[in-house]
Amino acid sequence: MEKEIIAVVTGASRGAGKGIAIALGTSGAVVYVTGRSSNYDSSEFGGSVKETAQAVTDAGGNGIPVIIDHSDDEAVAALFGQVRRDYGRLDILVNNAAKLNNQVALPIPFWEKSLDSIDLLTVGLRSHFVSSYYAAQLLISNGKGLIVNTGHYGAVSYFGGPIYGAQKAGADKMAADMAKELRTYNIAAVSIWMGGLDTERARAYLATLPVDARPGAKRESPQFTGRIISALYNSDKRMDLSGQALIGAELANMLGVSDIDGSQPSSYRAILGSPPVLHPSLQC
Repeated sequence: MEKEIIAVVTGASRGAGKGIAIALGTSGAVVYVTGRSSNYDSSEFGGSVKETAQAVTDAGGNGIPVIIDHSDDEAVAALFGQVRRDYGRLDILVNNAAKLNNQVALPIPFWEKSLDSIDLLTVGLRSHFVSSYYAAQLLISNGKGLIVNTGHYGAVSYFGGPIYGAQKAGADKMAADMAKELRTYNIAAVSIWMGGLDTERARAYLATLPVDARPGAKRESPQFTGRIISALYNSDKRMDLSGQALIGAELANMLGVSDIDGSQPSSYRAILGSPPVLHPSLQC
């Protein structure tokens, strides 16, 4: 009998994190759902940690809600202490928590945005490291593991300005360096670039645009990346791909994964750029 997958998905009250958690739940995983939103009204975009955890359970998994501020290192340590007490191991960590204000991705100069936009580098980059730091021993003791940083083409193209770009580029390099140090323990670390997502935040923004100014391309479901992560964890290509920034749509094709409606989302490589090529020092 196969062991159930134990996963932690950070920043999963709504958006990509919620979709990833639900998709992992569909595969029967135990998913620790983390975030700050204790109730639906905590955010203008709705959603809560408990709501996502219930959706994970409804999908066939076991959703465990953990309300946590990922800028609090002690709280993060306590989260992984809970995982250790409950299961003694961890299979998958998805670093998705991000403190986004409504100005981060606006097309205005960085000096005209509020200074707290820089909080994305605290919860969105530093928080990725802290979660990985506390997860590492659980992954190592398991003998197999996967760390995923949710990424975007903004790592190599202009998208939302220097704060967003630095966060995404930093998360890619962090995954590459962690992969180097974790390889001997059979633990992979990757960054998965998502395309345009059909999230609560995206819908709210698109609704503010004139109809003729709204993008016509179909958007990825928030569950799509979770499907990819589940397939990658179970794939014999997991360690071969470790350390890389991977375009989700292309990885899905490689692994035979489709979106929840059966469609195959498009790669934006030709429009927004390609993941960087790793130096040989990171390829072994």
